[in-house]
Amino acid sequence: MCHKKTIIACYIGYIVQAISNNFAPLLFLILQAQYQIPLTRITMLISVNFTIQMLTAAASALFVDRIGYRAAAVTAHGCTAAGLVCLALLPDRMGTPFIGILIAVALYAVGGGILEVIISPISEACPAGNSAYAMNILHSFYSWGSAGVIVLSTVF
Repeated sequence: MCHKKTIIACYIGYIVQAISNNFAPLLFLILQAQYQIPLTRITMLISVNFTIQMLTAAASALFVDRIGYRAAAVTAHGCTAAGLVCLALLPDRMGTPFIGILIAVALYAVGGGILEVIISPISEACPAGNSAYAMNILHSFYSWGSAGVIVLSTVF
């Protein structure tokens, strides 16, 4: 029975990853206009996010087994949440708003990189009748998270 809660947590993990990857790009034009940040710097945020996620995912192979999957999941969600909070707060509190945005992107990219590495193995370790079906459902939650971010940010 507790494996069902773990599977739900994995679904939420992919939704969180979708939020961290898709929310800030939806705000790029707003951030550019509000803080007068050149488009070249705004687009650099995508590269920074991707690079940090890939480096974190590679490094995760070295530390996830040592600290455990639960600790890694909590750390990933904490980094993602901290990054999103920093995205809201730091640009107005830093002398250079772009540096605040960059710090926020780096934080949630670390969370996204760890989530990318741990969610599928956690889900696969849970007993399931049809594991291919379960993995397809799991990965669809990234899409649901992306769609939710787009819809909610459009309504906002």
